[in-house]
Amino acid sequence: MTTATGAAFAVAGAGAPGAAAERRPRPERAAPKGGFRGMWVATVANRDWPSRAGLSAAEQRAELLAHLDRAVARRLNAVVLQVRPTADALWPSPYEPWAQCLTGTQGRDPGWDPLGTAVEEAHARGLELHAWFNPYRVANHTDPGRLAASHPARLHPDWTVPYGGKLYYDPGLPEVRRFVQDAMLDAVRRYDLDAVHWDDYFYPYPVAGQAFADDASYAAHGADFPDRADWRRHNTDLLVSEMSARLAEVGPGTAFGISPFGVWRNKADDPAGSDTRAGVATYDDLYADTRKWIGEGWIDHVVPQLYWHVGHPATDYATLLDWWDGAVRGTGVGLYIGEALYKAGDPGQPEAWQDPKELSRHLALAAERPGVGGHCYFAAKEVAEDRNGALAAVVADHYPSRARAPRARRGAP
Repeated sequence: MTTATGAAFAVAGAGAPGAAAERRPRPERAAPKGGFRGMWVATVANRDWPSRAGLSAAEQRAELLAHLDRAVARRLNAVVLQVRPTADALWPSPYEPWAQCLTGTQGRDPGWDPLGTAVEEAHARGLELHAWFNPYRVANHTDPGRLAASHPARLHPDWTVPYGGKLYYDPGLPEVRRFVQDAMLDAVRRYDLDAVHWDDYFYPYPVAGQAFADDASYAAHGADFPDRADWRRHNTDLLVSEMSARLAEVGPGTAFGISPFGVWRNKADDPAGSDTRAGVATYDDLYADTRKWIGEGWIDHVVPQLYWHVGHPATDYATLLDWWDGAVRGTGVGLYIGEALYKAGDPGQPEAWQDPKELSRHLALAAERPGVGGHCYFAAKEVAEDRNGALAAVVADHYPSRARAPRARRGAP
């Protein structure tokens, strides 16, 4: 296992993107005085919205506006809306079919423009709208016959890899990387998005006893790399660096943020890693060198998912908070912490999450780290329920007044 962050690219002829890609020019955006206060709204499998597939356009719209109004009531200033959950779209995309989560049938026109409405209504409320895309996930099953007839994965079956009961695009294919970028940038061209947001799924999370079947793409494109892991990381780096450069051209006022799993590497595997004992690390298991992306300036902000409590024996929140604060120091990359609101008050979670003050302690710790510029809460359903009052405690303790979004529109309430 390599122990130097850049070792994957110390290969003759590897064509490392870091050697050619320029640092991303930062959009001119002033941070809100009260910090970034975001809320994820997940649409995959109707997790947060719409509450179920097949609602009328009016019902879907009403539910969406209720989420936005709730964000305002909780003194939040940004909504991160999942608009490309499974290689389908919440806008009229020429690249991909309408999302299944809307009507229950992938490709069926819902009768309105959810993303366009979300942008307009969020801005009217003084909220930022970050469009959340999943680059490579095609389906939560492996049967291409269940996809819309026009779905690119059906037209190009050689682009896909079944793995762990799901279907993915193969990140090792240049034509796939170009296509998914084109599909996402279509939304940037159409709408006044405040940010493009990616989650933590690049290469899929490992499934015991299964191999990700990219032998053909590795044989075709991996000759310059000493092993497959280095080649896979290179592929993910290309996705990020190319998207960064293209976004700067297509949407120069649109920020680029990524929300990785909270552990880059454990210190036992790399002296630059965190003092943790996580079972998964982005560098080693998802082939995502998140620390490199920060150092190269390919992203504008990072939102690590620190979904553990203070004092967790293997992945302590405070330990990881320190590591990420150090990772962004001197880079100009913003740091917002992903918070596990979904664990608060869940009887299946450890005792720490039964305490309504656990999340408030997170924000108190973060306030002592100069690199931390805010927080983002997973997810909208829990913002509404607030099972044990954890978010109410955060608002009472840390959000005494509303912090306007950096790009809040004139005339917003």
